[in-house]
Amino acid sequence: MIDIHSHILWDMDDGPRRLEDAIAMAKQAQEQGIYAMIATPHHMNGSYENKKEEILQAVEAMNTELRARKLDVNIVPGQEVRMTSSLLEDLKKGDILTLNKGNHLLVEFPSSEVPSYANRMLYDLQLAGITPIIAHPERNQEILQHPDKLYELVNAGGMSQITASSITGRFGKKIKKFAEQLIEHQLTHFVASDTHNISNRPNELGLAFEMITDAFDQNTVYVIQENAESLIYGEEIYVDPPSRIKQKKFFGIF
Repeated sequence: MIDIHSHILWDMDDGPRRLEDAIAMAKQAQEQGIYAMIATPHHMNGSYENKKEEILQAVEAMNTELRARKLDVNIVPGQEVRMTSSLLEDLKKGDILTLNKGNHLLVEFPSSEVPSYANRMLYDLQLAGITPIIAHPERNQEILQHPDKLYELVNAGGMSQITASSITGRFGKKIKKFAEQLIEHQLTHFVASDTHNISNRPNELGLAFEMITDAFDQNTVYVIQENAESLIYGEEIYVDPPSRIKQKKFFGIF
């Protein structure tokens, strides 16, 4: 398996503080059959700034430590970039790191809303040859209440990635159900751990795929896993057209 969203680099953001904690995360991943993880430190989220060159150096150091311990997990570079109005400018300056230096960028919205300029920004990114992947949309309050927000972005060529722990129920029943709806309606294309540590934000990718198999079928898991492999190896990702999630309407007497 390939994990396209993780906070495994030590002392960079709200992931592990110490090297040994990062090593423990790599061991937890390897036990599930994960052989590659994209390290995606937060960038421009109001608390952390981890620019391209800093991440590349940290990834090299991490892989050196993993090889010294004979762990068969390869860390590749990426970044979880908060969507701001300066994103395109930062991309041109060279501060932004795409996933494995390819043409996909992991983009994070504020947890409570979708920026008003999101549609235009995603369009401009695609004009620049970058396909945006929206991180954990199932945990965004505005998308949770208005799924059509995500439909519009995906229908316009964007992609999305849900968190494994959303599927396992770690974030609650409501988010678990919504994550399953996103899979059902072709509104998401990747499942990743978004792991920060081995305790309260562990890597549950293996368990999530088991639960997706039970809720859907093995072919659904195969497609999602194939998407991650295509991404990391720079191959074309084939996606089915999305469909809208029908929301219940309540009628009262006025």
